[in-house]
Amino acid sequence: MDVEGSNLVSADNVAGTSVYGPDGSKVGSIDRVMIDKVRGKVAYAVMSFGGILGIGGDERPVPWGALNYDTSLGGFRTNITEDQLSDAPAKNDQWHRDRDWEERTHAVYGLPPYWM
Repeated sequence: MDVEGSNLVSADNVAGTSVYGPDGSKVGSIDRVMIDKVRGKVAYAVMSFGGILGIGGDERPVPWGALNYDTSLGGFRTNITEDQLSDAPAKNDQWHRDRDWEERTHAVYGLPPYWM
């Protein structure tokens, strides 16, 4: 649910939103957002990319700070490339509890960790 006249959007409306790279081409789409429940901040957007028609692709958590909503696109714009997504640390079962993984992920994208 978008709240008219507001910058707020429901998390379930973020899922499926396209993400566009520096050259304006579609890099992927957002599957879900991950919220730091202690700090009350969105930490990551889990992005799907690659594959054909959503089949055979991959997904990586991307720091929320790497995305900027672009009203003219109706999606998010980022400087992240598909190559960076491919090179980012893959998720494991404990990725959301592994500070080392999180630090490496933020480093790939050249961003400070969300908790700083």
